[in-house]
Parts: sequence; structure tokens; C-alpha cells
Amino acid sequence: MAQLEIHQFPCLSDNYGVLIHDADAGVTASIDTPEVAPIEAALAEKGWTLTHILNTHHHGDHTGGNTELKGKTGCTIVGPKPEAAKIPGLDVAVGEGETYDFGGHVAQIIETPGHTLGHIAYHFADDRVVFAGDTLFALGCGRVFEGSMAQMWSGLQKLMALPPETTVYCGHEYTTANAAFAVTIEPDNRDLLDRVREIEALRADGKPTVPTTIDRELRTNPFLRPAIANVQRHLDMVGADPGDVFAEIRTRKDNF
Repeated sequence: MAQLEIHQFPCLSDNYGVLIHDADAGVTASIDTPEVAPIEAALAEKGWTLTHILNTHHHGDHTGGNTELKGKTGCTIVGPKPEAAKIPGLDVAVGEGETYDFGGHVAQIIETPGHTLGHIAYHFADDRVVFAGDTLFALGCGRVFEGSMAQMWSGLQKLMALPPETTVYCGHEYTTANAAFAVTIEPDNRDLLDRVREIEALRADGKPTVPTTIDRELRTNPFLRPAIANVQRHLDMVGADPGDVFAEIRTRKDNF
């Protein structure tokens, strides 16, 4: 089977829209629906017909186009079982440990509550890609709005355990701000400092900083590194539980 074709494009002020496509199966999904017009423009540009929407969580900048796009295309909307009542037009509710077959490409459902209570990620293992919504960002993670710090850390650990070569698509272009914060947590991380320079160059050229990979995030993202000795030393938390260190890092970012 051919790899999924993936097309990313900007939406709203700082969201990303993503289309995934398999020509042989004749399927195209929008990962979330931040804004209808850019999604329709991307479909037209690629010559694809929308058949599915895969929602990660209920926030309006991820589900705002559901109703209009379903009305126009009759597409099937898939979303998180714990948020079924909050996902407009939901047809198929999926949860932890379940799978969803998208034209022969099997998505493993990973529940990652924290940002919202029912947030999920879609991991297409054979395509080596995960759609992480607002749980994991390039050099960042989502704000903990509805869940607890412990829930967010647990969800991130599930993503950390994915194969390191896994490509990560996320919901927003937050990387410049995330980088500015990351260096306050781990100022001596050479991989991070190199990445900050790369990010600056990409943004100067108007290019996206995502997707990223699990490996890059494990090496540079402070929210995935609370067990690292240098991070703990910098925070005066040597020997602390990584979950507590994560909570301290997230709190600092909230006030950054």
C-alpha cells in the first residue's frame, strides 16, 4: 500500500489545516476543521474530494468547519468518544486502544487528555505519522485547560513512546514562542540551540516549522524532558518526580 499523501496549509491566525489522502482508496480526510475556505482551497489545489474529518478535540478552532463541510460533502466525521456530545456532526466516536480504518490505513487512537478532557491523537503506525492536535507542539505542549497536569504528562508519555522516526503534525504554529521559552529551561542544550537558529531562519523565509518528529522533540522539547538531569538541576528539582517537574515547566510557560 502506498504511503498517505499529506498536505499542510495555514488556517486562521496560527492554526494548521492538514489533508491526508489515498488515491487508490479514493479517500481524503481533513485533520480537524479550523477554517472552511482554506480547506476547500487546498482540496481544489490537490484535486481531492473530502470523504472524512478526523477531529482531535472539541475546541472551535478544530471543529468550526465540521457542519459546513459535512453539509457540502456528506463526509464522515470521526472524533473522540469522551467528547462525542461536543463534536459537531460526529458519526463515529473512537477512544483509547481502538483503531479507525481510513482507506486501509489504520489509525491507532491514543487518548491524551489535559488540554481537553477527551483529546485524542491519531497514530498511523504504518505511515509513521501521528496527528497530535493540541497535545504536543514543536518545542511545546498544549495548555492544560480542562484536565490535570498529571493527565497531560501521562498523554505526552504515550506520544514519547512512539517510534522516534514518527512524524508529528500539530495544530498550531507556536514554535517561535516555544523556542524562546525552551531556552530558559535548558540553556545549555546544543541540539536546542541549533534548532532555535533553524526555526528563526524558517520563519524569516515564511516557512512552517512543523511537522516535527518524536526524536527531535525528545532531544529538544522541555515538556518531554522533565526526567533529564540538566533540566532538573536548572529548576532546582534534582530527584523530583518527572510529573512534578513537568507541572513546574508548564506553570512557568503559562506565566512566560
